[in-house]
Amino acid sequence: MSCFKMFAKYSFFNVLGMLCLSCYILADTFFVSKGFGANGLTALNLVIPIYSFIYGSGLLFGIGGATKYSILRSQNEKSSANRVFTNTVFLALCLATVFCVIGIFFSESVTQILGADETVLQMGTTYLRVLLLFAPLIMLNNVFLCFIRNDGAPQLAMFAMITGSFSNVLLDYVFIFSLKMGFFGAAFASGIAQIVSLLVISSFFLRKKNNFHFVKNIFGRLISKDIISNGLPSLITETSSGVIMIVFNMIILNLQGNVGVAAYGIIANLSLVVIAIYTGIAQGIQPLISSNYGTNNHTNVKTILRYAIITMTIISGIIYICIFFNATPLVNAFNYEQNILLQNTATTGLKIYFITCLFTGLNIILSIYFTSTEHARPAHIITALRGFLIIIPMAFLLSTIGGMIGIWLVFPTTELIVSIIGITLYYFKKKNVILNNQIKNKTKNSLSV
Repeated sequence: MSCFKMFAKYSFFNVLGMLCLSCYILADTFFVSKGFGANGLTALNLVIPIYSFIYGSGLLFGIGGATKYSILRSQNEKSSANRVFTNTVFLALCLATVFCVIGIFFSESVTQILGADETVLQMGTTYLRVLLLFAPLIMLNNVFLCFIRNDGAPQLAMFAMITGSFSNVLLDYVFIFSLKMGFFGAAFASGIAQIVSLLVISSFFLRKKNNFHFVKNIFGRLISKDIISNGLPSLITETSSGVIMIVFNMIILNLQGNVGVAAYGIIANLSLVVIAIYTGIAQGIQPLISSNYGTNNHTNVKTILRYAIITMTIISGIIYICIFFNATPLVNAFNYEQNILLQNTATTGLKIYFITCLFTGLNIILSIYFTSTEHARPAHIITALRGFLIIIPMAFLLSTIGGMIGIWLVFPTTELIVSIIGITLYYFKKKNVILNNQIKNKTKNSLSV
């Protein structure tokens, strides 16, 4: 199959799957706004960063392990590939146990640390506790999705994500409105959706189509190091969004109170859908780049990267045009109480915030490209800059200068700066590869002489 057909196949399935996966949080946001108003949106937005930590931890091991697995399989190292899979699951379950302990004993304390006051504390604590208790399923779901995608079954990964997402939307409505289960129902629906997704994934194993298997040799220090190194950019990308939400919530609480946090919650959750598209493209090209890199087919690697960037650019333009001209109805969908301050703040924020589309997409794709070719350091630099090192100081600086307008400008400014750095890192890597190839050719020629 040609590079373009492979790219189209993997990217389409992953984008569609990631879009549906983003409905987990978006459906919660929509139904919570209908059932609990601005306070409900505030409570959800305060605790949702923890979901980013859990989801990102799943990707840490899923992307990290699957990248190493794909490279080893392309080199016919089947035994080592199976060790990577076993080690990945083991590491994921160990960390998931920590999340469960926090959920049982420290949910209320964490909710208070996140900034919840008395009006939203109970709702936030309930949602957070259920979410943390479902952490093992969320993380395992991510791990298995990454591995079956790298094992040649992107369709099944997509179907599992879509099925889980639709079940989440349906159960949200049933639990919140029909059964009156409140905030517990919103979180419980997300947890049950993980079970549905895992049941779909299980068909891959029942039909014995999987090329990866558990082996007795569970823990390997070097393998664990490679897994974590490859997956760290994905973890930073996801968890940084959680950290950013925490920082922004605290700044906005001082600027505009709970209504400001609710407005940011609408924008942040809509941005999850947009980021899901870019993540879908990135996760789609990861198996292709890793396998071609493993067989030293650098021409295909560059071609696939070019397709990804062109596709992302076109999609970014369409997204921003749609959001700019439909900002008011988008906010109306979540503003059930018709709060004028919430409406005006969120509408303005949407138009400014989503200028960042093109730069965000480029940074996500470049990061996964470096990860897929086992060049972890540039990926770490990109994710650390956009996740912590630039955006947090920029948030305090621009909010002090421009208030809420400054807050909305933080993301476009940060992503633009990181894009320039990312492009520079790419060309440095490209130059080094050319120099290394020239040295190898000279060495071969001298030996032949």
